[in-house]
Amino acid sequence: MNIAVFCSGNGSNLQSIIGKVADGYIKAKVAVVVSDDSAAFALKRAKKAGIETLVLNPKDFSSREAFDREIIKALRKKKIALVVLAGYMRILSDHFIKEYRNRIINIHPSLLPSFKGTHGVRDALEYGVKVTGPTVHFVDEKLDHGPIILQKAIDVKDDDTEESLLERVHREEHKIYPEAIRLFVEGKLKIKKRRVVRK
Repeated sequence: MNIAVFCSGNGSNLQSIIGKVADGYIKAKVAVVVSDDSAAFALKRAKKAGIETLVLNPKDFSSREAFDREIIKALRKKKIALVVLAGYMRILSDHFIKEYRNRIINIHPSLLPSFKGTHGVRDALEYGVKVTGPTVHFVDEKLDHGPIILQKAIDVKDDDTEESLLERVHREEHKIYPEAIRLFVEGKLKIKKRRVVRK
């Protein structure tokens, strides 16, 4: 199975995925890494691993859909079966989601449906929760809304800062994201309404 990983930044989740593919835990190929930022460190990680990259500037396109259509062309050529969002900071167009319905997954740094959006860890900490953690979910047309695949709860410490909490959340992300990808690749996930069950 060919996978595309979308990144906008550092790419630490990409690195964990690359490692799990290399050691055979995920029996698939990362065929391309897609980014909307030519300065993203994730691209260096991809090149070091010998993975092809695709970088497109959203400003070169008239709309979100036009941008996504160009990406879809490249993904079709690569016969991509799964799209993995790993710190990708753009909202996908409805056209893209329709094209890859139930074949797009995302990782979010809070226990959804709580604390959606770009500051999940900060928002959870400011709210004063005692437990938080990452969520892997399928992507649909609404922000951080699709059916949940895996979650991992971690305790929030009294002296946590955003940085210290984010570090522990990331540590768990690097475990559950490869696991969710493996389950998808092995055909072990089934969506029943809003529930994702293992076959």
